[in-house]
Amino acid sequence: MEGLRGGGHGEAAVDGGDERWVEDSSVDYQERPPLRAATGSWKAAMFIILIEFSERLSYFGLATSLMIYLTKVLQEEMKFAAKNVNYWTSVTTLMPLVGGFLADGYLGRFSTVLFSTLIYLSGLILLAISQLSPRLKPERNLHLHETLFFVAIYLVSVGTGGHKPALESFGADQFDDGHAAERVQKMSYFNWWNCALCAGVLLGVTVIVYLQEKVGWGDGAVVLAAVMAASLAVFLAGWRHYRYRVPEGSPLTPLVRVLVAAARKRHLHLPADANELYEVKPQNIKRRLLCHTDQLRFLDKAAVVEHDGGEERRGAWRLATVTQVEETKLVLAMVPIWVATLPFGITAAQVSTFFIKQGSVMDRRMGPHFTLPPASTFAMAAIGMIVAVAVYDKVLERYLRRLTGGERGLSILKRIGVGIAFTIVAMAVAATVERRRLRSASPASMSVFWLVPQFLLMGIGDGFALVGLQEYFYDQVPDSMRSLGIGLYLSVIGAGSFLSSQLITAVDRVTSHGGAAAGWFGKDLNSSRLDLFYWLLACIGVANLVFYVVVATRYSYKTVMAGGKVVDDKAGDIECAAAAAAAAY
Repeated sequence: MEGLRGGGHGEAAVDGGDERWVEDSSVDYQERPPLRAATGSWKAAMFIILIEFSERLSYFGLATSLMIYLTKVLQEEMKFAAKNVNYWTSVTTLMPLVGGFLADGYLGRFSTVLFSTLIYLSGLILLAISQLSPRLKPERNLHLHETLFFVAIYLVSVGTGGHKPALESFGADQFDDGHAAERVQKMSYFNWWNCALCAGVLLGVTVIVYLQEKVGWGDGAVVLAAVMAASLAVFLAGWRHYRYRVPEGSPLTPLVRVLVAAARKRHLHLPADANELYEVKPQNIKRRLLCHTDQLRFLDKAAVVEHDGGEERRGAWRLATVTQVEETKLVLAMVPIWVATLPFGITAAQVSTFFIKQGSVMDRRMGPHFTLPPASTFAMAAIGMIVAVAVYDKVLERYLRRLTGGERGLSILKRIGVGIAFTIVAMAVAATVERRRLRSASPASMSVFWLVPQFLLMGIGDGFALVGLQEYFYDQVPDSMRSLGIGLYLSVIGAGSFLSSQLITAVDRVTSHGGAAAGWFGKDLNSSRLDLFYWLLACIGVANLVFYVVVATRYSYKTVMAGGKVVDDKAGDIECAAAAAAAAY
């Protein structure tokens, strides 16, 4: 990267501070410093948002119908189908940890998006073949069809593993954090990214699901494959406008070096003045420097300069910079936040499983000639999220900026907390509605629109919590780990789905006394007590929200040096006493 910045326009940009050129270590398609007017910003982000729209269209066209397909076509019992859906969702949302690591360290984000989309597309094509080929249809050969079906959807999982973390971080890379206008645009980028995401969800759970129900599952798969192929072509058409990041090897290596260096120097005393810790000169690098914090002080020993016989002892595994130490602190500080958001992931898993199953046994008639497909009930959650994101971006955020004086309005962690609170209320409402359905003289005659409040509340909660999680795990990780950061965000949903499966198993074992009696999960909803399960999730959510508030209030946001000032993600621009001192090294 340094070599790419050594001369030409790059030198003019650094020396003269010319805003025509982007100075955030990104490059254009010719590996030169990007021209601001010709690359990045919304002109590039729109290509990227479009392929996200098509990916979500495909994913939710599959995910929301999966429970229905497993129970109706493959004839699985409800609890086993729910477990299979949760396991698939877990793999799909945990694979981005692998994809993000490869994108950040080795393949680059653009290449990762390209390769993973091809894998994704192959899964959709195989899915269409398994549905359309007469010899592979379930009524002809159920075992073979089931095998190909699961291979196809897990190919989609693998494709999603590279697509999701690389694409979202690649889109955010199009905005320069060091440029005031583009930094504000990036905050809106995450909001509108999720609006496009929800638009894809909305079409996926209405148009695609309708095709699957009324025309055929194979026809729906063909449409999904065609849309994904077309969006890939559009994504490739924007390659000249993108800003690229050159991979620099494993993003985890610098973190391990800090831990090793701190362990080697564990017997040394920390200096009273943090300005005595080692840091490079800002003019010698193109990456952002971080200010020192007082959290996890034992790691500061990695930045203590050792003197042996009057000479300094250096080496990558013996001496780290303050910025590297602070990046390690950021990653370690994310662990309790990640743990505290897992119950939110468990709650979110119910929307694509039990919520939709509820809709399938209720009255879905909309007039004399149209019946709403069960999976289309998910559209109500997508509408709730679109409304929440749009209202927050266009109305609430402006008001909150004036109220708090910060660039964001609500801080990232407060936004997540608000979303978690909404999902707790959604579980309580879902429990009340399910209890009413069970007590009804004719449960099947109860209108599916009774589910609207719980779907809308979950959508609104996602509009706060999911967007907040995306921003948090993209922005608060080290700059070299941003795809992996998106993978961490997705792992909240994946781990939550996995924990949901384990919770269902545990609750079923306890309430059925090991199978000796009827438990909360019967063969169908009418013989189950899903209302009690929802109340259990609400109680877990309340207890966890208290834990989350404690963890969030103790969290220190990333503070970035910028000419004697830093940008603090919690409150905007604040004074940084360490910045000037560190710049003097």
